[in-house]
Amino acid sequence: MTDYETLRQRHIEDSRNLAREHSERLVWPTERIGAEREQRLRLLIGAAQRGSTWHRERLAGIDPETVTVADLPRIPTMTKDEMMDHLDEIFTDPRLSRGLVEAHLETLIDDAYLLDEFHVFASGGSSGRRGVFVWDWNGWLSFALTFGRFWLRERAELGLGRESVEAVVAADKASHMTGAMTFIAPTMPVHRFPATLSLPEIVAGLNRVQPAILRGYPTALTVLAAEARAGKLQIEPRAVRAHSEPLLPEMRRAIEEAWGRPVGNSYGTTEGAHAASCGKGRGMHLNEDLCIFELVDDAGRPVPAGERCAKVYVTNLMNLAQPLIRYELTDELTLIDEPCTCGSALRRVDDIAGRADDVFVYPGGVVVHPLSFRSLLGRERNVVDYQVRQTPRGASISLRTSSSVDLAILKRRIADSLERAGVPGPEVNIERVEVFERQTSGKLRRFLPLPMP
Repeated sequence: MTDYETLRQRHIEDSRNLAREHSERLVWPTERIGAEREQRLRLLIGAAQRGSTWHRERLAGIDPETVTVADLPRIPTMTKDEMMDHLDEIFTDPRLSRGLVEAHLETLIDDAYLLDEFHVFASGGSSGRRGVFVWDWNGWLSFALTFGRFWLRERAELGLGRESVEAVVAADKASHMTGAMTFIAPTMPVHRFPATLSLPEIVAGLNRVQPAILRGYPTALTVLAAEARAGKLQIEPRAVRAHSEPLLPEMRRAIEEAWGRPVGNSYGTTEGAHAASCGKGRGMHLNEDLCIFELVDDAGRPVPAGERCAKVYVTNLMNLAQPLIRYELTDELTLIDEPCTCGSALRRVDDIAGRADDVFVYPGGVVVHPLSFRSLLGRERNVVDYQVRQTPRGASISLRTSSSVDLAILKRRIADSLERAGVPGPEVNIERVEVFERQTSGKLRRFLPLPMP
């Protein structure tokens, strides 16, 4: 096996050779984006039919030489559960197996390659359901450059050179993708602070390194913004970017007020979907030059621009090792169907509000959307963060607060909201906490539904 640093340097060289092309993709015309997707779709279908016994069956009747994006509805969708049940049959490289990749994940702390060419990730997602994903060399390179292109352009526009310090408050392990993009901008000093560290440790570390760029999970940035307002965190970042979790309006407002900077936002999944803000207009540009997005309702019917979808079917055009073709994500996206002043033809979506998996279902089929809680909790300026657990007759809510909050009034308002939604005699409990239990990735799962009966 080749040593890690040698492999990383090869990836660095490859990324340098392709960085300009990926930046140019931001201003490709619509026609060129469409042609790129068609070409990559044909390569993907061909690779899946040749190498994957599971895909070969579901892609029967699809000609890889002539298939177009318009043919996708002829192909059955796939879910995370189906993928995990048939993982060995989905891999296109005979050297890969679930046992091999799971063993690799068990020992993965720092970034590492499997078989000198693959990157392996585990993702629980907001739903908490675990998935395993293997990326090939070229696929992971393309995905990392997708993540970096808007960010690198922003750095250049702000005049932030290689000496500019960046701090990231996010995942601490390379089994999560935000901790494994080690070959993008390798000469720039990056200090990583796991979101699972104690708050005083993170604050002390940031005060020490004085980052010009601050990136991280929105839940972590919101708490840090409160520390900045309290005078404990004394940094002046010139750029602030959120990623990996929903950036809610109240969170954006708190972060921007703390540092007087607009917050850049991005959305990414281990499955390959990605979107990033350009800094010129609202929303985030999808990486639809390298992924195909189908925004649909609960019944799988396309939804128009301006309407929030119930789920997304994603076809990852980058990764041939583990083909994801019409893979179902329960993210609720809203397409913005109007040109952006930045000049990119890549379509945009609004900030992500949450997931369909966050919905609470009560006895009798009463459905309560997270907005029923979010709209009320978000109004409370002194609520720094919150977590909502469904209970059989209502909800148990944990709050981190920066100052006093009238819990009795808030409790009554939430109970009234649940009652209006159809929950009879709702019971609501609210308590203050100092810290939340985060997932192993460092993310905070904000809404925790009861298991479906």
